Amino acid sequence: MAELVAPARAKRVSKAAQASYEADTAEDAPSNSLVKLLDVLDLFTPAAPVWSSEELIRSQGLSRSTGYRYIKALSDAGLLAAVANGHYILGPRIIQLDHQIRQCDPLYISADGMLEPLVEATGCSAQVCALYSSTVLCVREELTSDSPANILSRGQQRPLFLGAASKCILAYLRPHQLRSIYGKYAKTIATAGLGADWAAFRATLARIRSNGYTTTVGEINPGVFGLSAPVFNRSGHILGSLGITASAARIKRSDIEGFAKQVVDAAATLTERVSNMNIGTDRPPRAVG
Repeated sequence: MAELVAPARAKRVSKAAQASYEADTAEDAPSNSLVKLLDVLDLFTPAAPVWSSEELIRSQGLSRSTGYRYIKALSDAGLLAAVANGHYILGPRIIQLDHQIRQCDPLYISADGMLEPLVEATGCSAQVCALYSSTVLCVREELTSDSPANILSRGQQRPLFLGAASKCILAYLRPHQLRSIYGKYAKTIATAGLGADWAAFRATLARIRSNGYTTTVGEINPGVFGLSAPVFNRSGHILGSLGITASAARIKRSDIEGFAKQVVDAAATLTERVSNMNIGTDRPPRAVG
C-alpha cells in the first residue's frame, strides 16, 4: 500500500510546487515585474510613510518569495531604507535622483530665473508643470510667504481635468489623444465642467486655445485662483504649463488681463528656452495613458 500512496503524495506535492513556480513566473514576467517593483514606491505617502515587509507584500498581491526579492532589490538600490522591526521608508537614493534631475531636466533648467520675476510682478506664487501620463506634475515652483495651504509645489500631481495648470495642457493635446481621453473619462470630464458630450468638450478646449491661457478658482483647493499658459517643445507639441496661483480673495478682476499677459509671455519664453536647449534632441511630448 505504501508504494501506491507515495506516488499519489508526490503528485500532490508536484502540483503545489508547480503552482508556486507558475505564480512566481507570472510575477516575474518582463511586462509585470518592473511595474510591480516600482509600484511598491507609490505606497509611501505622508499619510502612510512606513510599511512593514508583510504589508508591502500583501498590498501588491505577491508571493512571499517574490515580495522579499522585490524589497531586497529596492533596498539594495537605495530606493527603500530599513527601519526598526522589519519596516521600511523611502530611501536616500530618491534624494540623489532628485538632485540629478534638477541638473538634467530641460524643463526644470530652462525655467531657471524665470519664476522669481513673475512672483515679484504679480505677488502670486508661480509654478512650472509637466504632463505626466494622465496627470500633471509640478516640476518647479517659487512660492510667496503668504501662499495658500496645500498650494501646488514640486513633486505634487494634479488631475488632468481640474485646475488651470492642467486644463491649459489638456487643451493642446493632439486630437487622437483627446479622443482617447474622452472615451475613457467622459463622466469625469462632464463632472469637471469641461463638456457634457464630445462636441461640448471640444468647444471648451477651443476657447482655452483661443485665449491662450486659462483661469480657475477653487477647483482643487477652495478659494485658490490659478492662471496658466501652455509650454511647447520645438515641434509644437504640448509639454506642460507655466502659471501663477494665489488666494482668490486678493485677486481683482482688473488684475487678470495684465497677469495673463505676463504669464503668456513667460510661457512663450520658456518654450523658446526649452527648444534651444543643447541636448542633441527635441524634448518629446509625454504619452497620455
